[in-house]
Amino acid sequence: MQPIKVCLVEDGKEVREGMVSLLTLDERFELLAAYTDAESALENLPAWEPDIVIMDINLPGMSGIDCIKKVKKLCPHSQFIMFTIYENDEKVFEALEAGANGYLLKKTPLAKIPDSLIELHEGGAPMSTQIARKVIERMHSHEGGDRSDMLSARENEILQLLSKGLLYKEISDQLSISTGTVRQHIHRIYEKLHVQNRTEAINKAFGNK
Repeated sequence: MQPIKVCLVEDGKEVREGMVSLLTLDERFELLAAYTDAESALENLPAWEPDIVIMDINLPGMSGIDCIKKVKKLCPHSQFIMFTIYENDEKVFEALEAGANGYLLKKTPLAKIPDSLIELHEGGAPMSTQIARKVIERMHSHEGGDRSDMLSARENEILQLLSKGLLYKEISDQLSISTGTVRQHIHRIYEKLHVQNRTEAINKAFGNK
């Protein structure tokens, strides 16, 4: 398997150096570049064509959210994951609406970050548990029917675990099934609900769409 090409946008020196070390030492990833501000990222990311961009929100100058809005059009095949201290509703949903495919808090254990990036690359939408809960609460706050009855008992079980922020491997361990089986179930969930990712599936099953 070819290494997953990653770019990092993070102004905090300690966090940036920690992420650089983490990704450099993992042969599953190829760290292409690390930037300290959104302006540099916006200028250079299109030439790199990364698979994944790890993006902080609070950057000097342009915010990470505004950067995603601009650069996503220039990097249509890249996926973006927020890596931030912000867990308030406004920032979370502003980032997701801007085009973020995942949302991890900086208090996420380092050991969990590579698996989250792998899941993102394979079509998932990794989120910290607190963020997944906010998505669920937002969906439940809207009026509308529950479409979880479209799914089998096992599919509902897996979707509930996804909504708690669990990774594919964590779901497979909890249910004593292989990660391949988890992926098959999630693929069927997406097909039944006519969605593309975890956030849309949670929205469609438990929300108002």
